[in-house]
Amino acid sequence: MEWGNYSMYADFVLLGLFSNTNFPWLLFSLIFLVFVISVASNAVMIILIHIDPHLHTPMYFLLSQLSTMDILYISTIVPKMLVDQLVGQNNISFAGCTAQHFLYLTLAGAEFFLLGLMSYDRYVAICHPLRYPILMSRKVCLLIVAAAWLGGSVDGFLLTPVTMQFPFCASREINHFFCEVPALLKLSCTDTSAYETAMYVCCIMMLLIPFSVISASYTQILITVYRMSEAEGRRKAVATCSSHMVVVSLFYGAAMYTYVLPHSYHTPEQDKAVSAFYTILTPMLNPLIYSLRNKDVTGALKKALGQCSSRRIRAF
Repeated sequence: MEWGNYSMYADFVLLGLFSNTNFPWLLFSLIFLVFVISVASNAVMIILIHIDPHLHTPMYFLLSQLSTMDILYISTIVPKMLVDQLVGQNNISFAGCTAQHFLYLTLAGAEFFLLGLMSYDRYVAICHPLRYPILMSRKVCLLIVAAAWLGGSVDGFLLTPVTMQFPFCASREINHFFCEVPALLKLSCTDTSAYETAMYVCCIMMLLIPFSVISASYTQILITVYRMSEAEGRRKAVATCSSHMVVVSLFYGAAMYTYVLPHSYHTPEQDKAVSAFYTILTPMLNPLIYSLRNKDVTGALKKALGQCSSRRIRAF
């Protein structure tokens, strides 16, 4: 399909993060390091949860799913960006942009819903500890994970076809480091205001549904904690929820800035900085936050490292 001198299916050009910095290779090294740490730390988290019997609980099962999403999430964007910088090209095909757009929306949406539903696990653990094995049975855990993936997939399947059917004849240069919706819509030569309004409402709903679950869960948790007579019980309850709240605040805060705050309140450079935070840094921070603040995970890691060391000594 042709629109003027432009083909609807022509390649896009990603301007990226490196074009506006005086030290592109320093930034490249930092992003590569963050990517390696993110993939490695999330992979370690998944392995520890799989091999340590003490971590075979609903909370850690959900954490393993979060780590899986984080690995896929960062791998959708960062490898392409790093390879482009290495080979000195920044083109992305229409099909590649569509695939990246779909995977990004699906994984981000799935993580939104999973983080929201994980607050239910904390609510049951603190407010109904005796009924925890029943209310958070394996079947319930699988339903929570399935609901998160389904919600993310619906987001991807709804928004991707509509976004990519617009004629992008104004320019093929995306002022971003990946095919994100707001940056793509700026290239369209047709009026996208109705779609942007619909997308705004959709994003509000995607934030509102999990945020409502989080608010309701933590309201009940706060009431329960306030009624606890033992200081040790309060401390454990706060500790078990604080990691989740930190991760939720980081992820939801950045997403609200990008998709809920009107475009007149932020610039393309600010958009790229915020997107870099929640697409590159957040997947690295999630396992670090949960592991550093969790004695079970640190204990499992020390145990695994001890077993590896003893096996090496026996081998020699």
